[in-house]
Amino acid sequence: MADLEKFQKNLEARGFGYHYFPTAQAAADYLDSQIDGCSVGVGGSMTVQAMDLCPRLEQHNRVLWHWTGAELQEAVTTDVYLTSVNGAAENGDLVNIDGTGNRVASTMFGHKRVYFIMGVNKIMDTPEQALWRARNIAAPKNAQRLNRNTPCAVKADKCYNCSSPERICRALTVLWAKPKGIEQAEVIVIGQDLGM
Repeated sequence: MADLEKFQKNLEARGFGYHYFPTAQAAADYLDSQIDGCSVGVGGSMTVQAMDLCPRLEQHNRVLWHWTGAELQEAVTTDVYLTSVNGAAENGDLVNIDGTGNRVASTMFGHKRVYFIMGVNKIMDTPEQALWRARNIAAPKNAQRLNRNTPCAVKADKCYNCSSPERICRALTVLWAKPKGIEQAEVIVIGQDLGM
């Protein structure tokens, strides 16, 4: 398991904020206290869904999530964006794979604040392991969850680098530092296994 103290130091050296919470509930409490009176976009995140965060935020924010009926275009123009990562490395690399591009684009530009919310299961020792995790664990499980007609969805076992029209692995981003297009980017680490 990666060293969380090193992970924090490396992220902060790269311009990211960092908070650790032992449980998803504690992280949800924190985010609910930080996000108020804003428009909030949400990426396709199983971690955010597992936290049951959006119903709380909807009490005092305008939340736009395509999983609950909002258009993809609406979520990319909000004040705040919530997402997760498919893999992270102890050195601070944040890795995401996307099919449409809305989620990865929103991690780099257009929002005042971006929160990357992740369980400890996504943090790997090396950048190579983080990329491997994104391609061979997160992406196949997501393809299976979405009932895609891809080789990886059959067993959700690994990436086959397919050419299926339903392929969900179409864009890869590795954030090496906080993008200049985002005013504030914060990584929220939860001491539980969450998300894909």
